[in-house]
Amino acid sequence: MEYLVGVVVVAVLVSVPSIVLWRVLRGRRELGTSPAERATFETLHTASLAGPPLRAGLTADGAERASKHLRALLGSAALAITDGERLLVYDGAGDHHASQAFEHAAATMKDGRIQVLTIDCDLLECPIRHAVVVPLTTDDRLVGALAAYGQNASAGLVRAAQEVAGWVDSQLELAELDRSRTLLMEAEVRALRAQISPHFIYNSLTTIASFVRTDPERARELLLEFADFTRYSFRRHGEFTTLAEELRSIDRYLILERARFGDQLQVTLRIAPEVLPVAVPFLCLQPLVENAVRHGLESRNGVGRITIIAEDAGAECSISVEDDGLGMDPERLRRILAGEVAPMGGVGLANVDERLRQVYGDEYGLVVETGTGAGTKVNIRLPKYHPGVSAR
Repeated sequence: MEYLVGVVVVAVLVSVPSIVLWRVLRGRRELGTSPAERATFETLHTASLAGPPLRAGLTADGAERASKHLRALLGSAALAITDGERLLVYDGAGDHHASQAFEHAAATMKDGRIQVLTIDCDLLECPIRHAVVVPLTTDDRLVGALAAYGQNASAGLVRAAQEVAGWVDSQLELAELDRSRTLLMEAEVRALRAQISPHFIYNSLTTIASFVRTDPERARELLLEFADFTRYSFRRHGEFTTLAEELRSIDRYLILERARFGDQLQVTLRIAPEVLPVAVPFLCLQPLVENAVRHGLESRNGVGRITIIAEDAGAECSISVEDDGLGMDPERLRRILAGEVAPMGGVGLANVDERLRQVYGDEYGLVVETGTGAGTKVNIRLPKYHPGVSAR
């Protein structure tokens, strides 16, 4: 398999937040300049700045980066956030009270109730005289506390602290959802590894062993290909890879399978060089090719053909894996993808389809053309650029 390198694609990207902010700023001019409108836009903008740092969960780094924006939303002299085990951040005036902030949150962390505290201070110029401490929760679990400090513990400060804490809770819940999604995707990749590896390892080692005496050099080359393939398949970092890396792994897989099948397996590849850098979910194509070999060609007589195509489709990358094997009853395929029945020999297609939908949305699931005795063609569309998708 040959890879064409040398086409450089330069794109100017405008992030979604930038577009939204531009619309908001434009809207300011269109909607007028009344104090109420300005206050609304400033609040929305400040909240948009505080949100991203919290999407990693309740961490010291996230709390520190979000604190000044949260304090602006509160309009308080100072703010402190704790996770119940340590003080994550103290931001604002009266930093000599920072050492007491963890203690101020103790009662709220114990019973989950709002506390209004009087703060003793010998410095006349210090603006910190009261604190409103409110709980932070995720999925009804108490995970931390937020304290708003000021000259007075007014009803307005109490209400503002409650509202800001509620907004922080929503960001932490989104962080939990992101984490759950990541864990689910990792579990699905592990399921793919468990499904692919035993079958392939057995056949590959048997094939390599058959060359040890008759063609030692060939056996050595195949063993190196096998080592590179398994190193890629069992790597433990990164949800995404590049299309080029995925295709290299597929090339190694097909080298080993061609050693096994000989001239009975014929492979055609047509890969546009400009789509090679596109980030794709790890192991999203390899199971499709293995399915083409296992279920499409192993049980048939004569030559089997597999065609892999990756093309540039504007903002998207279009990929297809096609075989002229036995095919499948379309109704059974529908039930497999819907999770209604278990596929024979593994969960490859359903696994890949589910991961694509999780990452890109339902419109990017697998499209499969098949019929009994008519072969199978699996089509994939992937956006070249998508938020949160990176091969780093």
